[in-house]
Amino acid sequence: MRYRAETTKVADLSACVLHDDVKDFHATWLVEAGMLGASLAHRGEELLWQGAGAGMYADERKFMGIPFLHPWANRLDRFGYRANGHEVELDPSSPLLLLDDNGLPIHGLLTASRGWSLERLAADAEHASMTAAFAFDRPELLRAFPFQHRVEMEIHLDDRGMSLTTTVTATGEDAVPIAFGFHPYLRLPGTPRAEWTVSLPVRRRLLLDSKGIPTGATETVEPIHGAIGDRTWDDGFDRIDAPARFEVQAGRRTIALEYTDGYLVAQIFAPPGQDYICVEPMTAPTNALNGPDGAFHSLPAGERFSATFRIVSMIES
Repeated sequence: MRYRAETTKVADLSACVLHDDVKDFHATWLVEAGMLGASLAHRGEELLWQGAGAGMYADERKFMGIPFLHPWANRLDRFGYRANGHEVELDPSSPLLLLDDNGLPIHGLLTASRGWSLERLAADAEHASMTAAFAFDRPELLRAFPFQHRVEMEIHLDDRGMSLTTTVTATGEDAVPIAFGFHPYLRLPGTPRAEWTVSLPVRRRLLLDSKGIPTGATETVEPIHGAIGDRTWDDGFDRIDAPARFEVQAGRRTIALEYTDGYLVAQIFAPPGQDYICVEPMTAPTNALNGPDGAFHSLPAGERFSATFRIVSMIES
């Protein structure tokens, strides 16, 4: 059968691997490390930057692969926020928080969380898939984000590539702010980043202050095309051409990240001295929990919200 799904161990952690043996395309996800996308391999080559490895992500939250950023993606401008009638103060010493270089809380509360459970792992003639879930109802989590909910992540591997659908269900009495995202570290093996070319369908940039927080001002931009060269980015964009397809190419290989639905914002991150580029799907802008009003979608109690993106790898014959 073309598609297979299996469990294994990566860095002594439970992992699921989805296989497309015809395309030689394989996706590995670590359920016990915050549903980390640990590997995406195509024809024997790794397409995700490995950083210090999956073990260091699990133990010290050193980023790599495809981390999940929830309940906020990117950074907040202070240790607190006001959202949906709640004034929340965050504890700077909380082990749940990651801090950026300026000491601001970044990327939510669930990085490398052990709280996920595998709900389904299957393969048939058309795809391989898995579903994992997280109940956001523990007291220490609700003190930092007082909106009870359930997160479900479903990954499909089929002839279109790997798609990832994240669904939030508001299980409590309050509407849930939706501001999650992902941080895919994409790489093209065998070629320096300066020689990669990109096609980024962005139309409006968020202007940032010195700490990477949107000021509220924006500027219209043209889509970004051509060789990366010595260009670097750490920029947010909240207007994107449809269909939203971000491409990175070198030689005969192209990696594309496509927004299917639910994602409105992209953070492009390509820092100096690294051979990766991140196209980060985000459901809301950086610091959305601190406003302005309408900066994020508010999910009413009992309802569900889903967002999907897909990663495709192609090699010209």
